Amino acid sequence: MILLGLALMVLDHRVNDFQTVRNALTTVTYPVQVVVDAPIRGASRVMESFTRREDLITENRLLRSENAELRARQLRFDALQMENNRLRALLKTAEQTEGRVEIAQLLAVDLDPFRQQIVLSKGHADGVYPGQPVIDAHGVIGQVLSVQLTSSNALLISDPGHALPVRSARTGLRGLVVGTGNPQRLEMRHVPLQEDVEVGDLLLTSGLGERFPADYPVARVVSVEQQPGQPFLDIQAEPLAALDRSREVLLLWTDEAPDTGEPDPGAPPEPDATP
Repeated sequence: MILLGLALMVLDHRVNDFQTVRNALTTVTYPVQVVVDAPIRGASRVMESFTRREDLITENRLLRSENAELRARQLRFDALQMENNRLRALLKTAEQTEGRVEIAQLLAVDLDPFRQQIVLSKGHADGVYPGQPVIDAHGVIGQVLSVQLTSSNALLISDPGHALPVRSARTGLRGLVVGTGNPQRLEMRHVPLQEDVEVGDLLLTSGLGERFPADYPVARVVSVEQQPGQPFLDIQAEPLAALDRSREVLLLWTDEAPDTGEPDPGAPPEPDATP
């Protein structure tokens, strides 16, 4: 058989008549080759399809993971951007404030309607003292109530027990702004009916009471009403400071700051009450 095959190969190479026979055999056997090869090609295409599908699933999973990571980074970036904006506003306010000013972080918040207090990251070791004014980039936050070694408690102006002497920036009218237990609402009390008070009036610290320096923004009047049978106007105001949103505040050192001696944290100052 081997010799016969070799002989046929030699004859095919030397004799051109075998070319016609070979072409005829190729034409006859081509359909058979196609039929035999079809399952193999089909299986190959199916495997290729499955491979592509797995690749697409894997790529889709990776893209989803990358998208989630990018969104998380974007949220963090937005949060850092807002924090930077807050710090810039605080630093700008500090630059415009006379005397010593330091930034303090909020460590805890107590917004009970009957006790509006916050815990700050500065204490006696930093020179903080009871009665010290606390502000943010927009207005007055409150005053230090008690001091520990490395932290302090501050009373918000929205606390029902807090009263702050103010004056109207438009008319110079003096009055008391007291807390309501709602960080979005204050009351201006003891203003006679005949006084000129309008919605939108800006209320500033008056400097009386020897706690807060004068001319710090406190609130803006949002409603003025006359209640039947009452000798005073019912005046509602909205705090300018972000009492329930601030994460950093400014501590002010005023002329009333104690020079020597350790402040007694067990004897907090009485809130301002003198108009």
